[in-house]
Amino acid sequence: MRRRTLDILFSAGGVLLAGLLLAIGVVLTSNASFANNYVTTQLTQQQITFPTVDKMSAEEKQQACLVQYAGQQMTTGAQAECYANHYIALHLASMAGGKTYAQLGTDQFALQAKVAAAQKSNDPNLAAVQKQYSDLVASRDTVFKGETLRGLLLTSHALVTPKTEAFAVPEPAPAVKPEVVTA
Repeated sequence: MRRRTLDILFSAGGVLLAGLLLAIGVVLTSNASFANNYVTTQLTQQQITFPTVDKMSAEEKQQACLVQYAGQQMTTGAQAECYANHYIALHLASMAGGKTYAQLGTDQFALQAKVAAAQKSNDPNLAAVQKQYSDLVASRDTVFKGETLRGLLLTSHALVTPKTEAFAVPEPAPAVKPEVVTA
């Protein structure tokens, strides 16, 4: 093969590669723009507003991003991540003894068995056990809703996050020791 032919082939290949990379760049930019606009539209429709600093608890004020976004309406993936990991997670950790939805399920089934046993034996504490059971079911329902909202917000964040960042180790949710209330 002659040098001239080889030069033409390499030049044509370079032009084709440049065109392909340009097309890929346009498609990726378009997709990123769509994702950002879609997330912004959806979050804006939810009308979630960060609490103002004067309304925050002491624990909330320790979360830098909550203070940064205080009083703002949630419209970005970064704000969704902050709200999910530093507001909802903080409150979930202080509910129901810090237990997850799944852990509360185990407790719920155990209490359900206690209620059935109390009904069977005509236990005078039946009303108290039933109240404890209904309170646990309500707590579990609230934790489920909180964990679901948290997951949806984190999905919004992941949708608009550059994928190189998606492989990074995420910042853990704040660990909060629930207050023990003695009756």
